[in-house]
Amino acid sequence: MKLSEVNHNDTVVISKVLGHGSFRKRISEMGFVKGKEVKVIKKAPFNGPVEFKILNYNISLRKSEAELIEVVTIDEFDKIANENYEGVIDLNIDLVNQSERTKTIKIALVGNPNSGKTSLFNYISGSKEKVGNYSGVTVDIKKATFKTKGYTFNFYDLPGTYSLTAYSKEEIYVRKFIYEQNPDIVINVLDATNLERNLFLTTQLIDMDLRIVVALNMFDELEKKNLYFNRDEIEKLLGIPFVPTISSKGIGLDNLIDKVIQVFEGSDKISRHIHINYGKTLEQSIKIIREKIRENKPITDKISSRFLAIKVLEKDKQVIDLLSSYSNFEAIKSTASKEIKKIEILENENSETVITDAKYSFITGALKETFSDPNLKKATLSEKIDNILTHKYFGFLIFNAILFLIFFATFKLGSYPTGWIDTGVTAFGNFVAKIMPAGMLRDLIVNGVINGAGSVLVFLPNILILFFFIAILEGTGYMARAAFIMDKIMHRFGLHGRSFIPLIMGFGCNVPAILATRSLRNRGDRILTMLIIPFMSCSARLPIYILIISAFFEKYQALYLIGLYAIGIVFAFVTAQILNKTVFKNKETPFVMELPTYRLPTLRNILFHMWDKTQHYLRKIGTIVLLGVIIIWALEYFPRTTSKSAQFKTEIENIKNNPELGKTEKEFKINQVGQELESERLANSYLGMLGKAIEPTLRPLGFDWKMSISLLAGLPAKEIIVSTMGVLYQSSDENSSVTLKNKIKNERHLSGKRIGEKVFTIPSALSFLIFILIYFPCFGVIATIKNESGSWKWAAFTVVYTTTLAWVVAFFVYNISTLILSL
Repeated sequence: MKLSEVNHNDTVVISKVLGHGSFRKRISEMGFVKGKEVKVIKKAPFNGPVEFKILNYNISLRKSEAELIEVVTIDEFDKIANENYEGVIDLNIDLVNQSERTKTIKIALVGNPNSGKTSLFNYISGSKEKVGNYSGVTVDIKKATFKTKGYTFNFYDLPGTYSLTAYSKEEIYVRKFIYEQNPDIVINVLDATNLERNLFLTTQLIDMDLRIVVALNMFDELEKKNLYFNRDEIEKLLGIPFVPTISSKGIGLDNLIDKVIQVFEGSDKISRHIHINYGKTLEQSIKIIREKIRENKPITDKISSRFLAIKVLEKDKQVIDLLSSYSNFEAIKSTASKEIKKIEILENENSETVITDAKYSFITGALKETFSDPNLKKATLSEKIDNILTHKYFGFLIFNAILFLIFFATFKLGSYPTGWIDTGVTAFGNFVAKIMPAGMLRDLIVNGVINGAGSVLVFLPNILILFFFIAILEGTGYMARAAFIMDKIMHRFGLHGRSFIPLIMGFGCNVPAILATRSLRNRGDRILTMLIIPFMSCSARLPIYILIISAFFEKYQALYLIGLYAIGIVFAFVTAQILNKTVFKNKETPFVMELPTYRLPTLRNILFHMWDKTQHYLRKIGTIVLLGVIIIWALEYFPRTTSKSAQFKTEIENIKNNPELGKTEKEFKINQVGQELESERLANSYLGMLGKAIEPTLRPLGFDWKMSISLLAGLPAKEIIVSTMGVLYQSSDENSSVTLKNKIKNERHLSGKRIGEKVFTIPSALSFLIFILIYFPCFGVIATIKNESGSWKWAAFTVVYTTTLAWVVAFFVYNISTLILSL
């Protein structure tokens, strides 16, 4: 019987895993090995992936993957024939006191995704790294240094990984860091409620002969669930101290540091070197290959020869490449081939799977007497919540309702503090204008810095509200459910279900979203996801959307905002479909994703997440945006005179000296001529000349030269678009109490065929929004695509494709909406 044929809520036992390559490797490491019980929970909406429960955690597979797993009923399975617990091999090696050599301890934090590793790192080091309850949050190595108890600690937060197999970039990063940087201590962070799955990584760390301290994290949940765990016994067995911690609250971290120091000094009574006994057959093969590897020293000085031997038996390509420089490489290869053949004949199974089975047999045996879960057969709280949130019919509707709530709150709730900040910026500008003498400096500070940078600052509340909701989605574990719900739709467009998490992250900032694609196994999936992330409207575009929507669309503003995000998603999916059919053919990869336990995110982590984004936004205003504002202002301010300046000044003098005009009429006419003078000067400024040069290209979209310049200024960072508009539209009116929103609404053409007509109309506003949604993301995104793809080809493609598509779509939007409104 295939796992795909099992009815909902039925529990079966795995008898064989079929398939090959990366799928079989990953599925085995996640616990799908012979003898493990699996319960079928539910299907995703749209007949998508299926949720299973194994090793007391939930995981989703597509039906096509479930068909590759053969199962039998619990009654049919012979449990006795599958017990293979050989214990451990003691090495009797004394631990060296490294404190005599140095007072600096290099520590690597290693653990499964969702184990609380980054929360621990944040608390223990005072750092503020992003924390989320789904895999792929830590996409690079983070470092923190601090001093305490007479030691300097260098902490390295490594990407979350399920194993040390060369399956994904995270696993390669972690493994390379360990054997290249040689950390003094590895803190292995375990989820205390999910030990059977988490300990698989621990067995690989033991194979590497590392000094390990286990942070038994989320210990409060273990106690709350009344799980039995004999910590003393498993410590004695593994030779590893286990320290209970609650990283989200900072509990147990002092004890953890004390234990690290004891292990470093060689004074801990528990720590010792052991080898896991994988059974007579495997141990003989490991010994034979190890002897061949140890004939040379270059690599084994840094990497355990036992670990290398095991990886050779697992046919690990990265390790084989490492050994290829050995003078006796052919002998190693020949010996390994013989041993692999021997194992596969004896066990009637792939050698990788044999080793994985042996590891899980050891873990099962080690936990048999030390751990028990009385709630194993009961539905967990997360499963009860998922009965609603990932319901086959209502899950997608709930997901859309959540997105609507987020965007509605971002727009509506954000409008109040935005208005207050806008009023404050305007009042501050008026105050500075009154106390400073007229001249270039006042113009720079008021019209340039305050109005330009201030026009971006006012949208900070909207950004904070958006990131508040994203932090909640990440912290609770709902992000993984969103990928589960959306996988069927994503799959139809040639995207992997896991791509949905980087895409959602793109609503915050495209750069970390592109970095998060490292969690995707297949290179084609990664590049395809990178190329469509720019269609996700990042927070930098949000201020422009809010400015234009609030100015020209009085009703259904939240729907317009949601519509823009939805259009971006549609273009992303259509682009993915086109590229999938042409460039990225035959890149099918399995959908294997953990559905983590729902957890309430701590207020501390939410505030850290929001503060991190606030800092990033404010830093941009104080650096890139401010620099852009000053450049735009200078280009707009010079030259101060034109060929008609003298004519306008003469006209003003004539009005002043005209005795037939009253005081009020004189002021009105002088103000009118003054605006014409300023408009003429602005049109002939360096900025005006540049705008006029590019205007013909963008005029078919309904844009004038000011709008064109704003778009050009937005290439480094989209926030500069609003600040540029703040500079351009403030300059034609001395009354700075008029908001930017009203200024762009009332802006009129002062020359040409459309003189007197409004510049911004409903069609041009829609066209402007669409163009900003699609065109060139920003310099940072392009550079990141180049770095992550390893080629300028994909970065150049993004520039050309997005900008061309933006022009074409905006052209149709402008002309079609003009036609509709004229009917």
